[in-house]
Order: sequence, then C-alpha cells, then structure tokens
Amino acid sequence: MIEQKSNIPANASLAFIWREHRCCRLGMLVMLVCLLGIAVLVGVNLRGESRVYVAGQVAERDVIADRDLLVMDAQATAARRKQVMMLQPQVYDLSFEPYSAFHQKIMAVFRELNDGQKQGSPSALERLRGELTKELADEVFPQLAKSETQKYVQSLLPSIRKELAKGLVSDIRTARIDRAGVIIHNLDSDTEILHSDIADLPDVQTYLTELSNRMRTENSLDPQMRRAINVLLTTTMPASLTLNREATLMRAQSAAETVDAVYYQIQKGELVVRKGDRVSREQQIKLQALHNTMGDFMHLWLTGGVFLFAVFLGSGFFMTPSGRLGRPLRNKDLVLISCVLVFGCIGAKICFLSAAASDNHDLMQLVSYSYPIAAAVGLVAMVFAARRYLTISLLLAFFYAMIFGGEIQIFLFHFLSAMLITWLVGRAQSRQDVVLSIFPLAGFQVLFLVGAVLLGQEEWNLLPLQMAAVCASAIFSLLSLFALSPVLEMLFGYTTRFRLMELMSLDHPLMQELMVNMPGTYHHSLVVANMVEAGAKAVGANSMLCKVAALYHDVGKMQYPLYFIENQFGGENKHDKLAPSMSALVIISHVKKGTELAEKYKLGQEIIDVIRQHHGTRSVRYFYQKAIQLGESPRESDYCYPGPRPQTKEAAIIMLADAVEASSRTLSDPTPARIQSHIDGIIKGIFSEGQLDESELTFKDLHRLSEGFVRILTGIFHQRIAYPAAIKPGAEGEKPAEKAPVSSSAAAKPAAVDNSIAQGAQEGSSPKAAAGTLAQANTAAGAKALAGTGANAASSGAVQGAASSPAQAAQEAQAGTGSIAASTAAQEGSVPSTAAKSAAAENSMAQGTSPKIAVGAAAKPAATKQG
Repeated sequence: MIEQKSNIPANASLAFIWREHRCCRLGMLVMLVCLLGIAVLVGVNLRGESRVYVAGQVAERDVIADRDLLVMDAQATAARRKQVMMLQPQVYDLSFEPYSAFHQKIMAVFRELNDGQKQGSPSALERLRGELTKELADEVFPQLAKSETQKYVQSLLPSIRKELAKGLVSDIRTARIDRAGVIIHNLDSDTEILHSDIADLPDVQTYLTELSNRMRTENSLDPQMRRAINVLLTTTMPASLTLNREATLMRAQSAAETVDAVYYQIQKGELVVRKGDRVSREQQIKLQALHNTMGDFMHLWLTGGVFLFAVFLGSGFFMTPSGRLGRPLRNKDLVLISCVLVFGCIGAKICFLSAAASDNHDLMQLVSYSYPIAAAVGLVAMVFAARRYLTISLLLAFFYAMIFGGEIQIFLFHFLSAMLITWLVGRAQSRQDVVLSIFPLAGFQVLFLVGAVLLGQEEWNLLPLQMAAVCASAIFSLLSLFALSPVLEMLFGYTTRFRLMELMSLDHPLMQELMVNMPGTYHHSLVVANMVEAGAKAVGANSMLCKVAALYHDVGKMQYPLYFIENQFGGENKHDKLAPSMSALVIISHVKKGTELAEKYKLGQEIIDVIRQHHGTRSVRYFYQKAIQLGESPRESDYCYPGPRPQTKEAAIIMLADAVEASSRTLSDPTPARIQSHIDGIIKGIFSEGQLDESELTFKDLHRLSEGFVRILTGIFHQRIAYPAAIKPGAEGEKPAEKAPVSSSAAAKPAAVDNSIAQGAQEGSSPKAAAGTLAQANTAAGAKALAGTGANAASSGAVQGAASSPAQAAQEAQAGTGSIAASTAAQEGSVPSTAAKSAAAENSMAQGTSPKIAVGAAAKPAATKQG
C-alpha cells in the first residue's frame, strides 16, 4: 500500500523489474520481442529506388527524402579551396648574398681591365664577355677601363647595396597581382614582412631605369661611358628577392585545408524536388546522394536507437511515479499492450509507404497528422490506470514520429491528442458523453495542428485540408472505441468503461435479485457506491470501477441472506442456534459465493478481484471472542477472511468505505465532528492492521478519502425538524402531541457492516464488559423512554435488557432493544467506544458483519414507531 513502507529501491533497474515480476515474465518477453520488431519496422527501407534528374531537367514528380543525409559537393568544395589558395600571398626570400656576389664580380672585372691579369679560371671578364656579343664587348670594355667610369660605378655601389637590402624583385610581372600581398622572408634575420600591395614592390628593371636617368645628369660622363655602365649593370645587377615556390605552395595548401567542405543537409521527409520545377545543380547532387544510399535495406543505427529508447519508455508500465515498482501486470495485459503497439505501428508504416509511393508531399503531410493514434490510446484507457495508458501514448507517438521522419511537431501533436481522448473517455459517464466528446476532441486537435504547423514552419495553404483530415480522424477515433470495445471484452475478458456503464444499470439481473431478496444489503451497497465514487475522484482512481464494484461487492450474501442482520428486519437471529465457528464460516463464505456469482454473470476480472479483496485477511472478531467466552480454544486463522489484501487503489477504497459506512450506523448523534472522528479512527485501525500494505494508497490519499467520506455521510445523516400534528377543526384548547426528533441513526434502514470494524470501534473492551454496559444502557433508555414518551414497549425492552448474564444481554441487543439504549446512552454523554458503540459492535459481530446493526430495526416495532 503506502509507498513509505516499500523496501523496493528507488533506482530499480530493468534486471530488477525482471526479477521481481516473475508472474508476468512471459508477457514481458512478448513485449520485448514486439518492441524489437517495431524498431526493425522503423529502420527497414521498403521504398523503391528514386529517380535521378540532371540539372536543367524538369521533374515529373515530387521527390521526398526518406532519410536524413549530409551530402558533400566535391566540385564546389574544390573550387572554394582553389580560390583560397590563389588568394594566399606569395613568399619571397630576401638575402644579402646577391649583393655580395654582385660587388665581387664588378670589382673583379675592374681589376682585370686595369692589370690585365686573370683572376681565376674562367675569369670574371671572360664570363662577362660570354654574356655579351663580340661587337658589344669590343665597344664597352674600353670604356669600362677608363678611370672615370670605374669611379662612378664605385660611387653607385652604396646606393645599390641599400636598394638591394630593401628588396628587389627580378621582374614585377612575375608576381601575381591578384594575390593578397607578398610575404618577404628575410633569411638573414629570419623575419617576415607582409606587403599588402604588390604594385609597390620595386623590381630590377625599374631600378636600372632610375640609375640610367641619374647618369644623364652627370656631366663627367659622355654617352659612350653611360652606355658601357648601363650594359655592365644590366648584365650583372641581381635581384635580392627570390620567389620561394615551395613555401608558397605549402602555405596555400595549409590555408585550403582550413576551408570547410560544402555540404547540403537533407532531412527525412524533405521535399527535394517539386513536380514541374526545373532541377538545379544542388538538387541534382541531392538526388544522386539519395539514389546512392537507397540500396541500404536496413538502417541499423536507427533501429538500435529506437529499440533502446522503447525499452526505457516501456519500463513505465512497471514503475510508479515515485520511481518504485508498481503492481505487477498480468500476462494478458502485456499481450494486449503489445498488440496495440504492433498493429498501430504496422498501420502507420503502411500509411507512410502509401503516401511515399505517390511522391506527393501534400499527401504525406495529411497522413502524418490524420493517423488515429488517439483511438488506440482511448481503447486501452478504458482498461488500464493513468500511468499505463500514459506510457502507451508515449510509445505510440514516439514510434509514429520516427516512422514519419522523427519530427518533434508530429510527436507532440499525437501525444497531446492521445492525452486528450483519455481525459474525455475517463470523465464520460454514458455512451452519450462519449459521442459528445467528438466536439472537444476535434476542436483541440485543430489547435494542436496549428501549433505543429507553426513549429515545423510548414506551408499554410494546406492547413484547411489538414484540419478537415484531423476532424475526420477524431470522429473515426471515437467510433473505433464503440466498435473495438466489445472485441476487447470478448478476446481478453476485460471490463471496459462501456461494460461498467451497462453493469451500473439497476436493470441488471443480479442487481434486480439483490434489490428484491436483500433490500438491506442493497441499501448498504448504494451508500458505499456513493462514498467510493467521491473518494476515487479525490485520489485519482477509477471512479466508475469503484462505483460498480461497490454495487456488487456483497452479492455473495444471497446464499444466506437471513444470516445478515440488515436483511432480518427484527426477525429471528439465525446465529443464536449456531456454534461460533459455524457462524464465522457462514459470514466468511459470502466472499467466495460473491466471486462465483460474479463469474457466472461475467462481471469482469476487475470486479471479481474487488469482491475477493474487499475484506482482505481481517478476522470475524465477534465470533472468535464468543468462542473463547464459551470455553473453546479456537484458531484465529479459522475466523479470518481468505483474502488477499487489497491489491489496487479501487479495492482498498471499497474496503475503507464498506467499513466506514457500516460502523457509522452505531453513531447515536452523528454530528459532522463525530463523523469525522469516527472515520479517522476506522481508517487508522485498518491501516494499523496492515491491510493496505499491498495497495497503492498513500497517506495523502487516506486524508482525501476521509474528507470525501465525511462529506457523503454528513449528507446522509442530516438532521430534520419535528413536524407538528394536525389540529382538527373545532378541537380548541387541544394541544398536539409533541414528537421528539428522531436521530438519523435510529431511523436509518438496517444495513450490514464488516464485523472487523466493530473491533476498531470497541478497541480495548471485552464482550462481557460490553454486554454489561449494554444492560445498564438499556435500563437508562427504558427509564428515559417512559419519562419522555410513555412508550411501554420501550420500557419493557429496557427492563428486559437489564439482564444479569452477558449472553442474555447480547441476545436482547440482537433482538433490537439495544439499539434504543445505545442511542440514548450516547445522547446522555456516554463514550461510543465503551458503551453504545461497544454494544453495537458486539451486536453486529453476532450477525457476522459490522457494528451498524446496533442501530438497525428493533425487534419491538412499537419502540421505533415512537420517533
């Protein structure tokens, strides 16, 4: 029951679930196999090959992507990287060595011209002659031998050295002007300088032109000498900047590698090409990629991911909201869940393939939102509790979204639609309510559709048609509930909500028999039904199941109706002639007989379980104590109900309501405060016995149940004023006889109560003491009746109640005289648990049910007619 008493670890694993749910392992295996099959169904590719269109061709049909794909455009990537490489600056090496070689060469030429001696082999002069024609060499050498020429050349060397140190390129035309500058790498200092403007970079030819112009201003040089100097410098002038092609290429490639490749993102369900459009180059690449990957029959990664998430979501069938293990499911429950999931997903896959085969994007959008997942969830909502159909909703919406592309808006639409239909079905009290649910279901689904379109940024021109499809799906979902619920009842034996509506009818044969043969039990069942309905709504249980089960929970009393006090109406008590063990056996047998009748009339397993569990394993305490009083040595197990204890919220609620309603009949003055205190005591007593340990009720639920029971019982035991007697015309001075108000407990119809509640009501008092107290209370009641009303029957009953032996007092209480005594004693301030309540409890246990018979119909009708 109470979650605080559970010793199941909060972090229960899948292995722990398997170990603890031994009773449904076959069903768990079936569900695991079905989840794996659904994952394979999601990952399998059953579509044919897609057609490839080339750029410029007009598409003859829509092409929709069936998977997520990332496609690289190799040509666009290569072009982008080549562009980056071309834009990278060239690397030029700057060195002082070219000037040193130039200076040595000039000085060697001058020495050979002046001395006439060769400086090495071959000499510098011979190398210079080899670079010139014979005629030009014969022309310029005599001029270079002149001292004026040599002096001027030597005067130019410092400026040449300075210019070469800055950097001279051999020919500016060799440098790419489309590059993003030039990097000058100084080899001597190992530093780099970026020149962003290549045009500013000087070259050798430009510098020689500058020197030629300078020489024209020198008056000491004649034209022949200037010509000789120009020929010498043009032949020997080096470039200090040399292009490093290897370094330039390496840097360009390194920069190109940092450029991201050009990718095209294809999403599952994306309209790649629309019918009638001219195919672009990008679309051609996408089509080719889809065609190349179309051969993958199975997407293993998708299958594995879907199965893993499905298993974790499916664990919700076995867990409570607090993270602990819940009540085990039956094998047929898991088989039903598996069938719903499998058939729902197969239908979704067929719809997807049909829409995909038409290559119509609009049709795909219509199908994605109009599939009636809500019908399947609404069907199981008529059978399972909230957390179970919530888990089914999650699984179905998840599978469907993965089949149709894994889009979040599709998942949200179908999950919210499923939750909406479960709420509408759960609050329906008749078939007409289910039919009228079409309007709110269709209306809210249209709102969900608008949200999905906004979230997915879809086209609005299709929205009116989608709304019509969604409304049609809502109508189909509710019609499916009427069509499939009888199949669910016949194949799996479930008691659906529609079946509960039929059983709630008072025209049911079993209910008619209960009404005619056992009116007292029938009245008790009606009151309990009202109580459990209010309590179930307060704690979130199945209120309709509680109400119907409460109507039938005591049908087993039909076998021996007169052995239960609410059906005796002051007649002979059958238990007076039976041994305590036999009386207990008769009382306990009504549970077994009720189970047999429920099976005979096919009330459903849920109601059968409630009938079997509504007394739990409590004992028939009165007859057990009576056996001890008679000198026997009884075994307490022989006086206990076979059980089991309540396994569900619904069974536990009916146990509490049955006990509370029965014991409330012993209240002499049922004010709201006394009712509240009485109900709290009964609930605490049942809880302390451990009867609720296996149910799912929490302490908060018990508090809410107590509030609901108080509200119902307060309405039943409301006070009424005394109506004055009619005065006949002409009878002046004649005063009408005053009638004392009758307490509701004394006027109420007799009804049976669980005898175990009497134990809680008279806790701590023995039968013998209770009988003695009852005798005293009867004496007081008789005196008060004589003084207040003059009813001889009441006086006689009171005098007879003052017996010396406890057995005689108990018999008088069973005959009905004790009811007035208990009521009167309570009004005079006696404590219910020690006087009237104890006597009423003993009386009720004599009949085998509960303390409420203490205020039942009295054996002496005159005493009750007084009120």
